[in-house]
Amino acid sequence: MPGGNDAPPYHFDRSMTAPGTSEPTVASFTLVAEDGFPLAARRHVARGARQGVLLVAPATGTTQGGYRAFAEAATAAGWDVLTWDWRGTGASRHALPWRDRRLRLRAWGALDLAAAIDWADRRAPAERIVLVGHGVGGQLVGLAPNAGRLGALVLVAAGDGWVGHLASPWCRLRHRLLWGLAVPVAARLFGRVPAAWLRLEEDLPCEVVLEWARWCRNPAAHGDWGGHAGLRVPILAYSFADDPISPHAAVAALLRRFTSASRLTHRRLTPGDLGQVDLGHHGFFREVGMASHWAEVFGFLSMQQEVTS
Repeated sequence: MPGGNDAPPYHFDRSMTAPGTSEPTVASFTLVAEDGFPLAARRHVARGARQGVLLVAPATGTTQGGYRAFAEAATAAGWDVLTWDWRGTGASRHALPWRDRRLRLRAWGALDLAAAIDWADRRAPAERIVLVGHGVGGQLVGLAPNAGRLGALVLVAAGDGWVGHLASPWCRLRHRLLWGLAVPVAARLFGRVPAAWLRLEEDLPCEVVLEWARWCRNPAAHGDWGGHAGLRVPILAYSFADDPISPHAAVAALLRRFTSASRLTHRRLTPGDLGQVDLGHHGFFREVGMASHWAEVFGFLSMQQEVTS
């Protein structure tokens, strides 16, 4: 595995080009974390007047390909966009043993997200760096030791995963059995948990899912929230009425951790608000019907740039 912080040269995908030009718009490369772990990443190149660098931190079990349409819309708004796959997932799987102890949930924030912020800072030291965190990608932001470099946050379906935040007693019981029994047993027996059990794109490594299970069972398992409390940035958060993973109480609980936010706006939406049949945990990043709300995100981020410049 690579052992430094310098990523190898970009590998441009010539199939991803701007209309009417041969110039590539997406570059695939390896992002290297502080511990030497290689992460599959893509840089979506900004078009038009540059706004800065936008990082997209993915949800659990969701690969960076699920954010391509959103990333392309962001480039049209002037943002260089960085997407990646967390260690042990997607193209960052590397056929490693499922029980590899480097594949930990906490490492996603403390090492992988930190590597993304460092990459942006080294390549655009004078520009703003902002984060769109989906699901766990928003929950983990405070674990990155360099999160103070971020200029604004947009949190999409990001919540505190404790099962006590679920609305119905039956749902809480079902999830206590899932996270307290089924998931830990499967992880220890097979070294992984099948994606279908958790309605994800792909299987999760043993240590990732065991740590996630602890966070779901025990509200104190996450540990210190000081990194979240220390972020003095504007935050725009979205939650969705039909999201079974991050219900309103879970999102509100996470937002309370950002005690130093300079501004906090929480938009709670229903599928009807967006002209959709359903949204769930991933619907915000669908290409169909989301253009106006993506424009709201880009407008929020651009407005914060004007305020701070």
